Amino acid sequence: MLKKISVYGLFNEYNYDITLSNGYITYIHAQNGLGKSMVMRLVCDILQGNLEDARTSPFERIDLAFDNGTTLIVENKNQELLVQMQRNELEEEISADDLRKIMSVICIGPDRAYTNDGEGHLIPALPILMNELAQNIGKAQADAVLRPQPQEGRKVVSDAELEDWFKDLEAKVEFIKQAGFAPTLPSGMRFPPSRYEISQYRADYLDFAFSLENYVDRYYRFAESIIVFKDIVNNVYVDKSVFINEKGFLEARMDKTGTAIPISKFSSGEKQILIIFYQLLFRAAPGSLVILDEPEISLHVSWQQQLGKTLADVARLRNLHLIIATHAPAIIHDDWDQAVELKGAEND
Repeated sequence: MLKKISVYGLFNEYNYDITLSNGYITYIHAQNGLGKSMVMRLVCDILQGNLEDARTSPFERIDLAFDNGTTLIVENKNQELLVQMQRNELEEEISADDLRKIMSVICIGPDRAYTNDGEGHLIPALPILMNELAQNIGKAQADAVLRPQPQEGRKVVSDAELEDWFKDLEAKVEFIKQAGFAPTLPSGMRFPPSRYEISQYRADYLDFAFSLENYVDRYYRFAESIIVFKDIVNNVYVDKSVFINEKGFLEARMDKTGTAIPISKFSSGEKQILIIFYQLLFRAAPGSLVILDEPEISLHVSWQQQLGKTLADVARLRNLHLIIATHAPAIIHDDWDQAVELKGAEND
């Protein structure tokens, strides 16, 4: 994981050393104009291999130090980049493709409400994300038939262990159902089976257990993401609740009157919540570095105060490492020990 960011000659003015927190979140704050967002974009561009964008950024050098003892060094000499990985004091030049293999990186910028349609036009991002969610739920609903699993390499389990295994699978299947999809269970077989049924039809129930575990392995995290996503949104929103309809689309209703509210009519702050947590839960792979710039956009201060804790909870759940750049003290709240301030005066 990334442990330290050192930037030299940003705007030909500033040098910054940013040591990241040992926890899940590091907050970076600064006055406007000191390069906070520029540093975030630069880290994103480099680790995603977008060297053309990095090349035109006003900096002299950036070092990214990782917890395995390596350091990525990028020098910008008159908009010509020299990109090297330093290991054991030896430096080796690496390519854009090599950069993309270093780690998984998700960048959620302040312009996240819009996305490029591929033809140079900016369009609202939220409908794209919600359609993506509905399509993935639809695929899960269609993929309900259990898949036979190979006999080779199976773990050996006793009847008692198989009984306990089925109880665990039952709890997981019930949890998955809350996300709006479930496996089709074989007819004529009890779920979960009794010890007697296991002893009488052991081979059939063993095949059943391995097939069902395969299904759970494929869909449990996706279902968990849907459930957590709804819980977060409904905990934040005031007087309205969201749910997933049978077609997999997100809908919202007022709590008291039941009035339907189209997602397109949500406030800008409500849309921001959907976009941020969708990206974290559905697009960030476990172990990813997530760079989130200005999460406070359009959020009331009471929502800002909630946001830091909720982001930390999601980071722990998904083993994400977040770098959050913010102007809002309410976002940091009580976690100033995880915050780094960029001070231009220190570079004079």
